[in-house]
Amino acid sequence: MSTAELALAWLADPALCRPDWARNLAALRRPAAAPDAPCHRLLLSEQALACDAARGPQSLFSDSADPAHAIAAGADGLWPLGVLADATLLQRALLTDAARWHREQAWRTELARAREQLDERRWIDRAKGVLMQARGLSEEEAFRLLRGTSMQANLRVGEVSRAITEAAQWAEAVNRSGQLRMLSQRVVLLAAERLDGPDARRARQSQGMAMGRLQDNLDFVAALPALREPGPLRDALEATAQAWRQLKPLLAPRPTAELLAQSDALAEAVLTCAEMLTERLESGGARQALRLVNLCGRQRMRVQRLAKQAMLAALLAQPARLQDLPPLLDAVEATLAELEQAPLGGAATRSTLATLREQWLNLLRGLRLSQGPEGRQALVVASDALLELFDRLTADYEHSLQMILS
Repeated sequence: MSTAELALAWLADPALCRPDWARNLAALRRPAAAPDAPCHRLLLSEQALACDAARGPQSLFSDSADPAHAIAAGADGLWPLGVLADATLLQRALLTDAARWHREQAWRTELARAREQLDERRWIDRAKGVLMQARGLSEEEAFRLLRGTSMQANLRVGEVSRAITEAAQWAEAVNRSGQLRMLSQRVVLLAAERLDGPDARRARQSQGMAMGRLQDNLDFVAALPALREPGPLRDALEATAQAWRQLKPLLAPRPTAELLAQSDALAEAVLTCAEMLTERLESGGARQALRLVNLCGRQRMRVQRLAKQAMLAALLAQPARLQDLPPLLDAVEATLAELEQAPLGGAATRSTLATLREQWLNLLRGLRLSQGPEGRQALVVASDALLELFDRLTADYEHSLQMILS
């Protein structure tokens, strides 16, 4: 590196005003500094050192400063005050410190590049895992797909890999949050089955599993980086968690008609908060394809809510609940039609949609007969079958290649 490259523009401490020091400083060649360019700082006080190494070299002149402390504080060189009185020594000191600073900047740049490459490698590995799991690809096929997509998008493979990984994370977040809506209805439906059904033991076990699943989904969503900072997403999550904490204790005891009514009221609060959380997650993901994940996930909640409202209308002698059914039925039908027209998914998705239609008809038959125990049992069976199918369909959309690459 030449002397010209090392002779950065410099700023002298105002205390460097002794006549002999000032003459030596004035004799130094002082290049014109470009705006925001690094500047060589000449200092007499350790307290004046800046920690930001990118600002430029710092030469400290002191007979009392501790070398270890000075270097730790950001000094590139510590020199006796006598150096200021010798123009030749002063120039050599400044060039030495500038050379040291340039060398360390080169090391920092190289370290940053290595970290960037390592980070990019991690994103590529994660994206390959996403594609391998979602589409059953080999590692080589997944990387070939990543490379082809990056060429089409005119982006680095690492950038595409990060986008794919984050898309998959947002899709799973919307799916998990959407499950909270469904589970808020399912835990009450299963409580009603415990009160009414012939197989109360099975219903209790299923209810315990649903409660555990709800808590797991809350924990998963809470761990998302986007929810660690205060904001609308965090507020919606905390509201959902608070509503769940109020509902959870009412689900453990043996259900009674009164307890069932109280549980249902609190489950409505969980549903409302979870709906808000899911909508905000969908908006935060900023991907149109996430809407299909959300729509499909909402169908799970609707079929559980339909069965729950019909069960409670009979068990609690509250026929007014049946007034909720027509809008829900219309919403399920409209969403089914939209999902059937959606471009995402392949043959397996189409097969699942066809089976959904069949089970949907079974649920409608159970609704018509829900005043009797046999009808309610048919309703429970159909709602469980639909839940499993919508779970499968939501996972298909979540892992759809078109959604991941959108």
